Amino acid sequence: MKVKQIFELGLKMGIEADPRGVKGVKEYLAQTKKEHAELKPKDKKYFDKSTLTNPYNDSAIHVDDGKTQVKRAMVGIDIAEEEILLASQLNERRKKIDLVISHHPCGKSLADLHSTMDMLTDVYEGIGMPVHVAEKVNEERMKEVGRGVHPINHYKITDIANLLQINLINTHTFTDNIVQKFLTEYLAKKKPKTISQLVDCLLEIPEYQEAKKRGAGPNIYAGDPKRRVGKYFVDMTGGTSPSEKIYKEFSTYGISTIVGMHLHEDSTKNASKQNINVVVAGHIASDSLGMNLFLDELEKKGIEIVPCGGLIRVKR
Repeated sequence: MKVKQIFELGLKMGIEADPRGVKGVKEYLAQTKKEHAELKPKDKKYFDKSTLTNPYNDSAIHVDDGKTQVKRAMVGIDIAEEEILLASQLNERRKKIDLVISHHPCGKSLADLHSTMDMLTDVYEGIGMPVHVAEKVNEERMKEVGRGVHPINHYKITDIANLLQINLINTHTFTDNIVQKFLTEYLAKKKPKTISQLVDCLLEIPEYQEAKKRGAGPNIYAGDPKRRVGKYFVDMTGGTSPSEKIYKEFSTYGISTIVGMHLHEDSTKNASKQNINVVVAGHIASDSLGMNLFLDELEKKGIEIVPCGGLIRVKR
């Protein structure tokens, strides 16, 4: 497989797992195309045309020579300058790395991280929240995240990859969608009654078992192990952590428990004020789970995976 084919395979899997449904993604892309068509000529030159087919601004192909048949990929949750240099050194030692895959964004996909959060409006509406409430809370958070990522040196990693001619992609939201779907279906089958049982269910998954050994396994951030789970919301996708204000709305519209990837301290306090239970499954373990389900498909295509950058590699 070539780099573009690998990215497109992951993108397809991410769209199929998207909580909005494939129809919802198609509607989103149709709206993007309409907005592009209506742009003034002076604005069109700044428009990223990849977004006409890729609904996840935080997932992208950064370096692609267009010709390499990928036989070995080095994959990490985080790829920094040192991993790009490592890939270059391995190439010199005849351990050819044809592609580096990062889960977390870099380059343009980091600069555009906040744009992907638009999907959360549809997700919140899907659990019963009125769209005007979902839009208001989500829009404020998107602006906050946009301001937060704006001053970052986005292209530091991609510049090194370009100079060293290392193919590079990242797979943020589409592999987050994959873990979102996996855990939603998994917990629906397990049907945990209490928070303690919910944690035990997570600890049956190898990535979370390994994370617990490493000191970052599932944790109860708010609530009590004996509390009942009630109606729960799996919060594994959407770009980054949601607004601190969303927990009041979750409580209002019937959510008793959040199963999240990670949570800021203020969000934890706000959830606790609303008597919402919060189980944080673990950031790197959850990212690894989503990545592993994608990487298994690459291995089926004959691609060797070299784990790095915190990836907890588990094959299924």
